[in-house]
Amino acid sequence: MSLGRTTVSLVLALGRRPWGAAVLVIGAVLLSLGGCADTRYYWQSVSGHMHMLTAARPVNDWLADTATPAELRERLRLGQRVRRFAVEALHLPDNPSYRRYAELGRPAAVWNVVAAPEYSLTLKTWCFPVAGCVGYRGYFDQAEAQTEAAALRAAGLEASVYGVPAYSTLGWMNWAGGDPLLSTFIRYPESEFARLLFHELAHQVVYVSGDTAFNESYATAVERLGTAQWLKTQASPQSLAMHERIEQRRAQFRALTQATRRELEALYRAMPADVAARKRAILQSFRDNYAALKVQWGGFAGYDAWVAQANNASFGAQAAYDDGVPAFEALFLREGGDWTRFHAAVRQLAALAPAPRRQALEALRISSGIR
Repeated sequence: MSLGRTTVSLVLALGRRPWGAAVLVIGAVLLSLGGCADTRYYWQSVSGHMHMLTAARPVNDWLADTATPAELRERLRLGQRVRRFAVEALHLPDNPSYRRYAELGRPAAVWNVVAAPEYSLTLKTWCFPVAGCVGYRGYFDQAEAQTEAAALRAAGLEASVYGVPAYSTLGWMNWAGGDPLLSTFIRYPESEFARLLFHELAHQVVYVSGDTAFNESYATAVERLGTAQWLKTQASPQSLAMHERIEQRRAQFRALTQATRRELEALYRAMPADVAARKRAILQSFRDNYAALKVQWGGFAGYDAWVAQANNASFGAQAAYDDGVPAFEALFLREGGDWTRFHAAVRQLAALAPAPRRQALEALRISSGIR
């Protein structure tokens, strides 16, 4: 995923300046962006990102440090292998990103806030300089994210806050060392670790201002296709077995949430007199079905936090990551599974105006055979 694009926007404004000059112009950039609330928000974004960058050290320095724990050392070596595979096999960018590592001392890199109306899955959008409008707003401080969510609820919206283990600055911070590996995901299972890196690097290949669904669906397709290729050629039998368990749960949960989204969308289109009661029944059915899945999974609780706060906002956010993936997978097949041709074809789609782009993706989705 990519962080509400706030950090990206400020980096674009700062340009490729040396660190000292960049810090000197931050104040001027903030003042040009609007009122006090905007200034505070942009400042937390800049300062949070800069803190992360200054905490990062080259992976080779960590490996050479005798104080680095053996487990971390092994994970950093895995990071090097995944990074090399991303360049050589998937034709993702060969640049400074993910060649440094930072210990953050917190469970997420950022916390995203999403919001939607009471009877709609259409996300509220926030607009940022250069980067356009997106359906989420990122905070480096969890309490600030919760405060924003509370204000949105007070305004009559449904809101959700979720932690994000990593985000992309779209390659604009490569002059300063790039996006680092982070403690928030360094210990993920091998396949999940690879998925995340492939996803974030995909954002550095193609990004369309203001089209969250396009950007996230493309990156999600890259992560799925790339991870399948990694597992086929690089993974150990143990990693393969773990991936199969994870993927089975993910597929079942995805099917459940997609079915629930379709029910909610149909309800909101019809808007019957008892819409509130029907909505409660749909969400209760969702939670009951999830509880049944947990029994099948032997009590695995990895989705509990998401389910606990599931609402229009969280369902709407999930759609941005999932709904367009079949179209990109169909495009990958159309291009013969050739990554260079695939990325080039995605760039061609990105260059289209919004309406033709949506039409082209819909045609690809239909060709995939997925409703």
